[in-house]
Amino acid sequence: MLKYDCLAGLGVAAGGYLMIREARRRGFDADRVVSALTWGLVGAILGARLFTVPAHLGDAGYGIGDIVGLTGDFSILGGYAGGILAGWLRLRMLNASVTAHLDMAAAGLAIGAVVGRLGDLAIVEHLGGPTSFFLGYELKPGYDVAPQHNVLERLCDANGLCGPYHHTGLYDLIGAAVLLGVILLLARVWVSRRYGQMFSFWMIWYGLQRFLLDFTRLGVARDGLELPDGSSVETISDSVMGPFTGSQWGGLGAAALGVLLYLWARRYQRVGADADADLGAVLVPVGADEDAAGPPAADQPAANEESTPKE
Repeated sequence: MLKYDCLAGLGVAAGGYLMIREARRRGFDADRVVSALTWGLVGAILGARLFTVPAHLGDAGYGIGDIVGLTGDFSILGGYAGGILAGWLRLRMLNASVTAHLDMAAAGLAIGAVVGRLGDLAIVEHLGGPTSFFLGYELKPGYDVAPQHNVLERLCDANGLCGPYHHTGLYDLIGAAVLLGVILLLARVWVSRRYGQMFSFWMIWYGLQRFLLDFTRLGVARDGLELPDGSSVETISDSVMGPFTGSQWGGLGAAALGVLLYLWARRYQRVGADADADLGAVLVPVGADEDAAGPPAADQPAANEESTPKE
């Protein structure tokens, strides 16, 4: 699990680096970004744990110790939700433009999923149902995969049922890598976008991506893996609530909120250097020393983007 934890940490670091670099490029106060990211890290840890709680409230023997304990399930969607909410709160406390900073976080959120999912590949986690797809993962006798899939190890060792299985974590990595490329491209060519719309684009894409990809796990999460004798065995501990998994409901919710935010953001200014300056950025002339300009003074809070008229 050490490899997984290290790659998850690298994903957080990579995402934070991209956001800080973009903030500095546009003249925003990097210290405020670091403060928001620190709060976001704590919120992400709490959110990743607590997001899984509702799906287990009806389980026998599930109590307060399971809710507050550090062992158990964690959710990447819950981590995103907790981190974004904590970062939003800190930005509000600092009187910084929330929508401008969320936009600057979009690429970092995408690369965080790319690097973090490398951890799934390292320990072979987040497998789905049986498949003939060429990207599926096939076990071999003696393979050591993630604890979530110990049943698959035993089936392979004892019965020769080694897959292949959908490698849902790999699919999510590929989708997040494409999303990262699209966000970086849109940052250059989407000249008509308004504050908040890049972040909402990330929410819509990644939410729908998680919803669609988890269909590769829905069947085995709900019905178990069917064996040759007609019996079934549970191979995935993911919760199923109604027609979808918990991750699918979370993805749908994120996409829906993204659509609402995209529509709401149409009332804000278009993104640009002058608008950034209205929101607290310090514009640095081409060729000038960025450090010489310095960040905005602490007693000069950024303008509220809601009070800035649209073009």
